Amino acid sequence: MANVLLEFKASAGDSEPQNRPVLIIGQQTNLQQVNWSHIKGKLQPVVSKEIWQAALNTLNPNPTDTCPLYLNHAAVAALPSRVSRHNSPSCAHFVARLVRTCLPGGTNRCIVMVCERSDVFASACSISRAFPIFSRRSAASRRAEKKQVTVEFVIVGQDSGPLDPKELECLSNAADGVRLAACIVDKPCNEMNTDHFLDEIKAVGAELGITPMIIRGEELQQKGFGGIYGVGKAAVNPPALAVLSHTPEGATQTIAWVGKGIVYDTGGLSIKGKTTMPGMKRDCGGAAAILGAFKATIKQGFKDNLHAVFCLAENAVGPSATRPDDIHTLYSGKTVEINNTDAEGRLVLSDGVVYASKDLSADIILDMATLTGAQGISTGKYHAAVMTNNEQWEAACVRAGRSSGDLAHPLVYCPELHFSEFTSAVADMKNSVADRENAQSSCAGLFIGSHLGFDWPGVWVHVDIASPVHAGERATGFGVALLMALFGQASDDSMLKQVSPLGLLSGDQMERDCKRRRLV
Repeated sequence: MANVLLEFKASAGDSEPQNRPVLIIGQQTNLQQVNWSHIKGKLQPVVSKEIWQAALNTLNPNPTDTCPLYLNHAAVAALPSRVSRHNSPSCAHFVARLVRTCLPGGTNRCIVMVCERSDVFASACSISRAFPIFSRRSAASRRAEKKQVTVEFVIVGQDSGPLDPKELECLSNAADGVRLAACIVDKPCNEMNTDHFLDEIKAVGAELGITPMIIRGEELQQKGFGGIYGVGKAAVNPPALAVLSHTPEGATQTIAWVGKGIVYDTGGLSIKGKTTMPGMKRDCGGAAAILGAFKATIKQGFKDNLHAVFCLAENAVGPSATRPDDIHTLYSGKTVEINNTDAEGRLVLSDGVVYASKDLSADIILDMATLTGAQGISTGKYHAAVMTNNEQWEAACVRAGRSSGDLAHPLVYCPELHFSEFTSAVADMKNSVADRENAQSSCAGLFIGSHLGFDWPGVWVHVDIASPVHAGERATGFGVALLMALFGQASDDSMLKQVSPLGLLSGDQMERDCKRRRLV
């Protein structure tokens, strides 16, 4: 998969399955609507119209089903016929699964995705997850030839015309963003430490014509970033705060995405065990998703100020590591008594969101992080956990999750009941809760929000992606599609506008909330 070139085309062209294996995917009702003339060029002469129709009639998805059309060169796969209200109508998670398991082998292959226009974006992002970039298998390094997978969308239902070049460009950029995020998360720390992550940020900046602002090492301490510095000071590669800024003329609001970039999390002196530490290379998933989303979003055109803030550190063990009982002063000026060095993500993010507020004057701040193991208990493996100080944005995140395929579900937001968990006798707060059975994921998010202040007048959104960031031992690139959809209304791109959650507010509500009207 590492050397796969993924292309989205309005038409993949005709070719016999023996020369170019093909997989056709869609919900059964959508597959039945496909005109034979649209697909016969990819199946004939070995698959006739009668064989195609017979295959469709044998499909009985529960939740999915597949049927071979010709040996191991052609197949059709059916998605679930119905989904629940907390799932994506695109059945995005099943799309990626079917592509991984059912796409025939070969160096030149074709996927035909049959869906409604509203599901195109989520389906494309899902397909891209099936083709991870990173691999260090010795056999893979010896294979010089590039494999090509061409994806063609057959649109059914209303507005069933073919995708235009601008829409195809959006899909390509989104897929590249998803695969970039997954690649960063898949890489081990010896190949993705803070130096390497900064190289990735600089590379994206160079492609977009943006020079990143970087604060590193001792300068972090001098400027008051006690959270990021305290977490990363024991590592060989120093911690960093990096910012990519897009500031177009005519912008009317400022948005900041703040990503947790813990390139490896040993737990610090509150060290993890031998079974819980493997996989902690994924603790940079929030920052990786923001980098991938920023790259794709800016390429498609973005009307407002957008800052991507990366809080990078390695939570390492060493003579200078933060100790339990240490007290750090964060960028907010608030003091934090450390009672658990393995609750480090909230420390770096607190510095990041306050920087976004104080130095970048952000109106809307979204932080994204693999923050808590409890997230998987709260909302599961497929849904990110969302907490925000704004009810409309909570609903918008859920809608954006359904339209993008990166599902999201709300956490409890109740600081007056939960923030007392962080009470300290000697500092403004501790960094870990007293009672681990009291809304752990909510409390972790509240810690970050407390440094902005619970009375902060802007919009703050916290997204915990600890479980969805991976499926098994592979990264998913989760978060890229969610961010692109959630902020799609500020994009110049018509497809991102279509999947954005805008449209459910009345005119009066939009007038009263004019500063935020373009996004929610």
